Amino acid sequence: MSKKRGLSLDEKREKMLEIFYESQNFFLLKELEKLGPKKGVISQSVKDVVQSLVDDDLVAKDKIGTSVYFWSLPSCAGNQLRNVHRKLESDLQSGKKRLSELADQCDTLKKGREESDEREEALGELKAIELKHKELKRKQLKWHMQLLTDGQTTFLHCGSGVQTIFLRPRSSLNTCTRRWE
Repeated sequence: MSKKRGLSLDEKREKMLEIFYESQNFFLLKELEKLGPKKGVISQSVKDVVQSLVDDDLVAKDKIGTSVYFWSLPSCAGNQLRNVHRKLESDLQSGKKRLSELADQCDTLKKGREESDEREEALGELKAIELKHKELKRKQLKWHMQLLTDGQTTFLHCGSGVQTIFLRPRSSLNTCTRRWE
Protein backbone atom coordinates (compact mmCIF):
# COMPACT_ATOMS: atom_id res chain seq x y z
CA MET A 1 0.00 0.00 0.00
CA SER A 2 1.29 3.46 -0.88
CA LYS A 3 1.16 6.33 1.55
CA LYS A 4 -1.25 9.15 0.77
CA ARG A 5 0.60 12.15 -0.57
CA GLY A 6 -0.34 15.60 0.70
CA LEU A 7 -1.37 18.46 -1.55
CA SER A 8 1.18 20.89 -2.92
CA LEU A 9 0.85 24.59 -2.19
CA ASP A 10 -0.61 25.29 -5.64
CA GLU A 11 -3.18 22.53 -5.21
CA LYS A 12 -4.11 23.90 -1.77
CA ARG A 13 -4.52 27.37 -3.25
CA GLU A 14 -6.80 26.02 -5.99
CA LYS A 15 -8.93 24.13 -3.44
CA MET A 16 -9.30 27.21 -1.24
CA LEU A 17 -10.27 29.34 -4.24
CA GLU A 18 -12.92 26.73 -5.11
CA ILE A 19 -14.44 27.28 -1.65
CA PHE A 20 -14.69 31.02 -2.31
CA TYR A 21 -15.98 30.69 -5.89
CA GLU A 22 -18.59 28.02 -5.15
CA SER A 23 -20.23 29.83 -2.24
CA GLN A 24 -19.55 33.45 -3.25
CA ASN A 25 -19.75 34.36 0.41
CA PHE A 26 -17.74 36.08 3.13
CA PHE A 27 -15.79 33.92 5.58
CA LEU A 28 -14.00 34.23 8.89
CA LEU A 29 -10.71 32.37 9.27
CA LYS A 30 -12.35 29.89 11.67
CA GLU A 31 -14.98 29.04 9.06
CA LEU A 32 -12.28 28.52 6.43
CA GLU A 33 -10.38 26.23 8.80
CA LYS A 34 -13.52 24.09 9.08
CA LEU A 35 -14.23 24.08 5.32
CA GLY A 36 -10.62 23.44 4.25
CA PRO A 37 -10.42 19.79 5.39
CA LYS A 38 -13.58 19.02 3.39
CA LYS A 39 -11.64 20.01 0.25
CA GLY A 40 -8.47 18.19 1.32
CA VAL A 41 -6.56 21.11 2.86
CA ILE A 42 -5.51 20.44 6.44
CA SER A 43 -6.73 23.04 8.91
CA GLN A 44 -3.21 23.91 10.12
CA SER A 45 -2.19 25.15 6.67
CA VAL A 46 -5.42 27.02 5.82
CA LYS A 47 -4.19 30.28 7.37
CA ASP A 48 -0.92 30.25 5.37
CA VAL A 49 -2.69 29.32 2.13
CA VAL A 50 -5.32 32.05 2.55
CA GLN A 51 -2.59 34.59 3.38
CA SER A 52 -0.70 33.67 0.20
CA LEU A 53 -3.93 34.18 -1.78
CA VAL A 54 -4.40 37.58 -0.11
CA ASP A 55 -0.79 38.51 -0.93
CA ASP A 56 -1.39 37.66 -4.61
CA ASP A 57 -4.66 39.70 -4.61
CA LEU A 58 -6.74 36.63 -5.41
CA VAL A 59 -8.65 36.92 -2.12
CA ALA A 60 -9.77 40.18 -0.52
CA LYS A 61 -9.42 40.75 3.22
CA ASP A 62 -11.04 43.36 5.41
CA LYS A 63 -11.22 43.92 9.14
CA ILE A 64 -14.62 44.91 10.47
CA GLY A 65 -14.60 45.55 14.18
CA THR A 66 -12.64 42.73 15.73
CA SER A 67 -13.34 40.24 12.94
CA VAL A 68 -11.36 39.71 9.76
CA TYR A 69 -13.40 38.69 6.70
CA PHE A 70 -12.11 37.03 3.54
CA TRP A 71 -13.87 36.84 0.18
CA SER A 72 -13.23 36.29 -3.48
CA LEU A 73 -15.65 36.40 -6.37
CA PRO A 74 -15.04 34.95 -9.84
CA SER A 75 -15.73 38.34 -11.42
CA CYS A 76 -12.98 39.92 -9.27
CA ALA A 77 -10.49 37.35 -10.52
CA GLY A 78 -11.53 38.02 -14.12
CA ASN A 79 -11.15 41.78 -13.63
CA GLN A 80 -7.75 41.30 -12.06
CA LEU A 81 -6.60 39.16 -14.99
CA ARG A 82 -7.86 41.74 -17.47
CA ASN A 83 -5.99 44.50 -15.63
CA VAL A 84 -2.79 42.46 -15.60
CA HIS A 85 -3.23 41.73 -19.31
CA ARG A 86 -3.69 45.44 -20.09
CA LYS A 87 -0.62 46.38 -18.08
CA LEU A 88 1.50 43.75 -19.79
CA GLU A 89 0.27 44.86 -23.22
CA SER A 90 1.15 48.49 -22.46
CA ASP A 91 4.58 47.43 -21.18
CA LEU A 92 5.11 45.44 -24.37
CA GLN A 93 4.14 48.41 -26.56
CA SER A 94 6.42 50.79 -24.67
CA GLY A 95 9.24 48.24 -24.91
CA LYS A 96 8.77 47.95 -28.68
CA LYS A 97 8.72 51.74 -29.00
CA ARG A 98 11.93 52.05 -26.94
CA LEU A 99 13.58 49.34 -29.04
CA SER A 100 12.80 51.16 -32.27
CA GLU A 101 14.07 54.46 -30.80
CA LEU A 102 17.33 52.82 -29.76
CA ALA A 103 17.73 51.16 -33.16
CA ASP A 104 17.27 54.55 -34.87
CA GLN A 105 19.73 56.17 -32.48
CA CYS A 106 22.25 53.40 -33.16
CA ASP A 107 21.91 53.92 -36.92
CA THR A 108 22.45 57.68 -36.62
CA LEU A 109 25.55 57.16 -34.46
CA LYS A 110 27.03 54.71 -36.97
CA LYS A 111 26.80 57.19 -39.86
CA GLY A 112 30.05 59.00 -39.08
CA ARG A 113 31.92 55.86 -38.06
CA GLU A 114 32.12 53.75 -41.18
CA GLU A 115 35.32 51.75 -41.54
CA SER A 116 37.79 53.59 -43.76
CA ASP A 117 41.53 54.13 -44.14
CA GLU A 118 41.25 57.69 -42.77
CA ARG A 119 39.41 56.46 -39.67
CA GLU A 120 41.95 53.70 -39.04
CA GLU A 121 44.79 56.20 -39.42
CA ALA A 122 43.13 58.67 -37.02
CA LEU A 123 42.54 55.93 -34.46
CA GLY A 124 46.20 54.88 -34.74
CA GLU A 125 47.33 58.47 -34.16
CA LEU A 126 45.01 58.77 -31.17
CA LYS A 127 46.44 55.62 -29.63
CA ALA A 128 50.01 56.89 -30.17
CA ILE A 129 49.16 60.22 -28.53
CA GLU A 130 47.58 58.44 -25.54
CA LEU A 131 50.71 56.31 -25.08
CA LYS A 132 52.91 59.41 -25.28
CA HIS A 133 50.69 61.14 -22.70
CA LYS A 134 51.02 58.21 -20.28
CA GLU A 135 54.80 58.18 -20.74
CA LEU A 136 55.04 61.93 -20.06
CA LYS A 137 52.90 61.60 -16.92
CA ARG A 138 55.18 58.83 -15.67
CA LYS A 139 58.29 60.95 -16.36
CA GLN A 140 56.74 63.96 -14.63
CA LEU A 141 56.04 61.91 -11.52
CA LYS A 142 59.56 60.49 -11.56
CA TRP A 143 61.05 64.01 -11.93
CA HIS A 144 58.89 65.30 -9.07
CA MET A 145 60.06 62.47 -6.79
CA GLN A 146 63.66 63.21 -7.74
CA LEU A 147 63.26 66.87 -6.72
CA LEU A 148 61.94 65.82 -3.34
CA THR A 149 64.88 63.55 -2.64
CA ASP A 150 67.83 65.74 -3.79
CA GLY A 151 68.90 67.45 -0.55
CA GLN A 152 65.97 69.78 0.01
CA THR A 153 64.79 70.73 3.47
CA THR A 154 61.14 70.58 4.40
CA PHE A 155 59.43 72.00 7.52
CA LEU A 156 56.29 70.28 8.78
CA HIS A 157 54.08 71.74 11.49
CA CYS A 158 52.81 69.27 14.05
CA GLY A 159 50.94 69.62 17.32
CA SER A 160 54.01 69.93 19.57
CA GLY A 161 56.37 71.93 17.39
CA VAL A 162 58.01 72.08 14.00
CA GLN A 163 59.56 68.99 12.54
CA THR A 164 62.50 69.55 10.21
CA ILE A 165 63.12 66.86 7.65
CA PHE A 166 66.41 66.79 5.75
CA LEU A 167 66.02 64.77 2.63
CA ARG A 168 69.23 63.29 1.32
CA PRO A 169 69.88 61.94 -2.12
CA ARG A 170 68.10 58.71 -3.01
CA SER A 171 71.01 56.52 -1.90
CA SER A 172 70.75 57.51 1.80
CA LEU A 173 67.95 57.31 4.32
CA ASN A 174 65.87 60.31 5.39
CA THR A 175 67.06 61.94 8.60
CA CYS A 176 64.55 63.64 10.86
CA THR A 177 65.31 66.10 13.63
CA ARG A 178 62.87 67.81 15.88
CA ARG A 179 63.13 71.36 17.23
CA TRP A 180 60.89 72.35 20.13
CA GLU A 181 59.45 75.83 20.40
